[in-house]
Amino acid sequence: MAIFKEIPGSDIRAGRSFLHQLVDIPQQSISGSVSRKKYKAFITGGKGPGITSSLFQTVHDNNFSLQSANPVFDITVGLYSGSTTVTDAVTSVDYFGKFLFSSQSVMMNEKIDVYRQYSQLLLGSADIQFRSPVTGTLEQDKINEALFISFRRQFTRDEIKPETFAMKFFTTASVVDDNPGFNLSTTSEAGSQIFTDIGSTATQTTLFGGKVGHIVNANNPTNKLVGSLWYQKGIAVLDLSKIMLGSQHVSGVIRAINDNSPAVGSPTGTMVIGSGNPEVKFIPDLMVSASVDDILDHVCMCRFSSGTYTAMTFQNTTNINSTLIFCRVGSDEFNYSSNPTYTDESDTLNVLEGGIENRQQSFTFFTSVGLYDAHDNLLAVAKLSRPVEKNNEKSLALRVRIDF
Repeated sequence: MAIFKEIPGSDIRAGRSFLHQLVDIPQQSISGSVSRKKYKAFITGGKGPGITSSLFQTVHDNNFSLQSANPVFDITVGLYSGSTTVTDAVTSVDYFGKFLFSSQSVMMNEKIDVYRQYSQLLLGSADIQFRSPVTGTLEQDKINEALFISFRRQFTRDEIKPETFAMKFFTTASVVDDNPGFNLSTTSEAGSQIFTDIGSTATQTTLFGGKVGHIVNANNPTNKLVGSLWYQKGIAVLDLSKIMLGSQHVSGVIRAINDNSPAVGSPTGTMVIGSGNPEVKFIPDLMVSASVDDILDHVCMCRFSSGTYTAMTFQNTTNINSTLIFCRVGSDEFNYSSNPTYTDESDTLNVLEGGIENRQQSFTFFTSVGLYDAHDNLLAVAKLSRPVEKNNEKSLALRVRIDF
C-alpha cells in the first residue's frame, strides 16, 4: 500500500505574484477595414436606402473573418445629454422626456445611451458626467463628447498595469490641397501627440468602476489632462474635444436620409458635410450629423494613421495566487517502493545488482508527489521535471507550487 506522511501547517504557505505582458496594437489593425468589424445594429427608414450603422466597432489583431483573429478592443463614441452639443440639437421633448431631433441629427439618442451606459458601469449612475480629472469640479473638466475604448479581457487579463499605457493620435485632420474640404476620409499626416497615463500612480483613485488614473498629453502631463484609464475594467475614456482639434473645419461624405446622390461618385443616401461652409466643425457638427460608424471610421482610419508602427501599447497584469507546500523527506524515509514490480517472485529487490544484496541499500527515484486529504483521497499530483534519486544517505525537500 501507499506510504503517507502528514505535512505540518508550518510547511504550507500562501503567496502571490504578478505576471506582466506587453501588448502592442499596430496602426494598421485599427485603420484597416478587414480588421475592424462593424455591426448592423441601427437601421432607419425614410428617404432613400436609409442609414445603417453600428453602435460600436471591434478592432481585431488580424482579418476578423479568420478563425485565428482575436478581438482586441471595442471602440465607440458617446454624448452627454446635458452638453450644448445635445441641447442645441434638440427640437422638442416627448411626453416621456425623450429628446427629439431633426432628421439631420443622426443617432443622437443612441450616442446619449452609450454615454449613459459607460457612466453606469464606471461611475455607478447613468446620470453622472465623466470628468478629467475624474474628481474634477471645474467646467473645463467636463467631458461632453467621449471616445470609449474597451480592451478585451484576453489582453488586459486582471488589469492594465499603471503607467504603461500610451497612444499615438493625430489631433488635427488632414488638409488636402487639391480638395481642401474633404478631410473626413484622408489620413492625417501631421499633428500627432502621445497620450499616456504617466504619473498616474501618484494621483490614482478608486471609484465605482475600480482603480482609475489620468490620461495626459505626454508633452504637458501636468496641465493637459485628456481622459481617464480604468485599470481593472480595461476601459479608456477620452475627451474628444481635447484629443482632437474640434474647432477645425470638416468636410466629406457621410450617410444621410437622402434619396439623391449629393456629389459625383457619392452613393445615394449620403450627403456632403461642410462643403463650401467653413463654419462646419468636427465638434459639434460632425458629432451631431454623422452616424457612429461615420465618426469611428474617421477616428480609426485617419487619426491613428495606417502604417506598421505602434498605435497603442500597455502592459497587462495577471495576478497569480499560489500555495507552496514543502514536502520534507528524511534520509530513512521513502527508500522503498510499494510498486509490485519493485520485487521479484522471491521478494528480492529488482533494483539491486545480483550478488551484492547484503551490501547494497535500497533506493528509489521520485517522479511525482501525490497530495491527499485526511481520508486518503487523492487531491492533486505534482510531477517532477526529472526523476530524483532517494536513498538512506540523502534527505530531500520538494517544493510543490499550486497556482490559481
